[in-house]
Amino acid sequence: MVRKAKVEFDESPPDFDPNNPYGDPVAMLEYREYLVREKFIQIETAKIIRERLRWCYRIEGVNHLQKCRHLVQQYLDATRGVGWGKDSRPHELHGPKKDSD
Repeated sequence: MVRKAKVEFDESPPDFDPNNPYGDPVAMLEYREYLVREKFIQIETAKIIRERLRWCYRIEGVNHLQKCRHLVQQYLDATRGVGWGKDSRPHELHGPKKDSD
């Protein structure tokens, strides 16, 4: 038996037809797992940015409004629309995600 030098993960969404969700139940479950995995990645990314923002506030002290502004914007972008149950809500309530340069 030969070991692979590098582990590769398929990160693309599975082939799933939303018009006929029960046509392929395995694809439906894989798609659900894909959505949950992506949601957890978004949540953990927001947690990491929040922790960096806390450290920036502590280090910069009274200048945190100017020095940590970029982290605040990253945190707001990362938390917009993230969380359970927000996918079916209209974008006016939680706002669409912006693509930043």
